[in-house]
Amino acid sequence: MTTRIEGDFDYIIVGAGTAGCIVANRLSANPKNRVLILEAGGSDNWIWFHIPVGYLFAIGNPRSDWMFRTEAEAGLNGRSLAYPRGKVIGGSSAINAMISMRGQAADYDHWRQLGLTGWGYDDVLPAFRRLEDHFLGESEHHGVGGGWRIEAPRLSWAVLDAVGDAAEQMGIRKIADFNTGDNEGVGYFHVNQKRGRRWSSARGFLKPALTRTNLRLEKNVLVDRLIVENGRAVGVAFTRDGQVFEARSKGEVILCAGSIGSTQVLHRSGIGPAEWLNPLGIASVIDRPGVGRNLQDHLQQRAIYKVSGVRTLNETYYSYVRRGLMGLDYAFRRRGPLTMAPSQLGIFTRSDPHRERANIQFHVQPLSLDKFGDPLHRFPAITVSACNLQPTSRGTVRIKSQAPGEAPSIAPNYLSTDEDRQVAADAIRATRRLMKQPALARFSPEEFLPGPSVGDDGASLAKAAGDIGTTIFHPVGTAKMGTQSDPLAVVDERLRFRGLAGLRVADASVMPTITSGNTNTPTAMIAEKGAAMILEDSR
Repeated sequence: MTTRIEGDFDYIIVGAGTAGCIVANRLSANPKNRVLILEAGGSDNWIWFHIPVGYLFAIGNPRSDWMFRTEAEAGLNGRSLAYPRGKVIGGSSAINAMISMRGQAADYDHWRQLGLTGWGYDDVLPAFRRLEDHFLGESEHHGVGGGWRIEAPRLSWAVLDAVGDAAEQMGIRKIADFNTGDNEGVGYFHVNQKRGRRWSSARGFLKPALTRTNLRLEKNVLVDRLIVENGRAVGVAFTRDGQVFEARSKGEVILCAGSIGSTQVLHRSGIGPAEWLNPLGIASVIDRPGVGRNLQDHLQQRAIYKVSGVRTLNETYYSYVRRGLMGLDYAFRRRGPLTMAPSQLGIFTRSDPHRERANIQFHVQPLSLDKFGDPLHRFPAITVSACNLQPTSRGTVRIKSQAPGEAPSIAPNYLSTDEDRQVAADAIRATRRLMKQPALARFSPEEFLPGPSVGDDGASLAKAAGDIGTTIFHPVGTAKMGTQSDPLAVVDERLRFRGLAGLRVADASVMPTITSGNTNTPTAMIAEKGAAMILEDSR
């Protein structure tokens, strides 16, 4: 039996993650618009959603993480990876690295060159600025007064300062702000925090809007499928506690469930490659080959170096006295290691001098561990992760059955191209050059991973990349924007679903190509622009 949820809604938003919170805020600003937002997760009423270092407890925890895994990846020598996605209001912005990173102006200019009018850097910059409440103040690059708080990190580490000096010795300029269009350089990341607390999309955009009587949030509900009638999306069907509900919209349905979640909903609705859906007993409503294809992600090579004569978080972690002092520092000053993002120092550079722009990003951390969720190592060490910012490998996301609760097949297809294997090898070489610079000599860095036994030839380094490579949690592209002539295009440049009225997608899945850096801030921009387009088109 299906229960019709009461309400005459103008808009239904699927997913209260990074994108959905922003779209809900913008659409409900007009009291005439009745907005329903549906979220599979619950409230962010757990302390570790708000203390920045809480990502260590949230990632890999079913309370906050969908607990997805990839398929066994040939490029990773048969390994399967954990694939964290936030399951709570705020979505992945409630468990992610908090790094404020737009990417490069060239990323968006490339989108415009693909024929996507309105998506060049000059077009998207106003949306970035509207979102922000930036500690640097109002400028041509940044805005103030928006819901997305951005601050400087609240601690520093001598070993990271030395890594920054080493990068400068390699010829990489020091940079105070990665978000001016060209992020090539070395510096500390700016973070989505406010006075030492995580600042998620839920805190910045959803919670302030929930005071409005025209916005309704339903938590702990799993959207099964779209309701399609006469060539139009008119609502959604969802479940809660085993009961089936449906809600209807007289305006639009907006998918904001991300590259994994939005794909699942579309596939269960019979929208996607018919060759995938028909064997599952799902009748094809729209045979759209691009839904679930074009998956892109940033693969990082997590190199670890033992160090001596300098403090890292590893030894602090195992000292009850130091841990107590950390807690006091946070309680009274909102400073110290509990305010740490997973990565503090960033380096953007080129894997080889022939590259037109920076194509690798280093995340440098004053700690080391085997994987998220594991304890830190008992020796002092730092992690120097290098990832390919512009991968050419493409993967897939596809459902395995009609069951809404079953995890999908996620196959990123990492290191499946010659170019990606070359960049991975060059990135490890660049890491080794960095760690041999004079600025770090006093700390006697010793390569722990991939290890000194790994040679410097391309084949050895490509295999090592497969051994130590892991996701940096940036899946995009599975419902890409594209022109009418693009066979894999899912939405047009106004995020309208091609071939189905009343439906838009406004999340990371619409990126045609991945941005050159962390993807949370670009996702927020897509939501900001998407909401503006929806309001414009409704007039």
